[in-house]
Amino acid sequence: MSPWAALAIFAAGLAAGTINVIVGSGSLITFPTLLALGYAPVLANVSNTVGLVPGNASATVAYRRELGGQRRRLVRLGSASILGSLVGAALLLSLPHSVFKSVVPALIAVAAVLMAVQPRLRAGLESREGGGRPHGGAGLMVGVFITGIYGGYFGAAQGVILIALLAIFIDDDLQRLNGTKNVLAFTANAVAALFFIATTHVSWSVAGLIALGSIIGGQVGGRYGRRLPAEVLRWVIVVVGLAVAVGLAVEWH
Repeated sequence: MSPWAALAIFAAGLAAGTINVIVGSGSLITFPTLLALGYAPVLANVSNTVGLVPGNASATVAYRRELGGQRRRLVRLGSASILGSLVGAALLLSLPHSVFKSVVPALIAVAAVLMAVQPRLRAGLESREGGGRPHGGAGLMVGVFITGIYGGYFGAAQGVILIALLAIFIDDDLQRLNGTKNVLAFTANAVAALFFIATTHVSWSVAGLIALGSIIGGQVGGRYGRRLPAEVLRWVIVVVGLAVAVGLAVEWH
């Protein structure tokens, strides 16, 4: 690996770590960077997942204040995320990479649209159910499980999907939900990373550079991300999600 390639991977990890805390689409920086440098798609995906785990942990630590009082919620939703991630990681190593190329952009676009209409959807749910859904119910559990599958398989913009689901099903401050999102993304990526380490080849030089950059980025994003008002954060997520969906659709099709 040349010094310029190493610098590019580190910089991509730094940017991804920062963005993952605030929005959750950092893999759309690191993954294309690895492809541009000549790494095979599956190896790039696997190494990227392993490398971003320390950054996800850094993001979780940065948002620890917002996680107060969420233990039961995290245990319930985390279990769904773990199971889904295991399924997704297994699918990555057993199915052709082309299988998800047609659906990933659509999933991200749907998540962005859900986030855009989130206040209306949540108001509708509250009017039918009487509000007060601290853990989101069965619908959110299923959504987190499916998102875990997606996260274990590819993971880019997993955070966009998670924060959209959380904001629709749970009546809570968006910054607190962002902290929940960080924990769930960390859980899914960590489980997938352990699966990959045990079952396939990982480029540890790539993973190490991404890890170093994403740890620093996680602290940067945590410092500035919580300063965004809820409405601004919501529309940042919408814009980034739609941009990612269009970019992937163009690149892959």
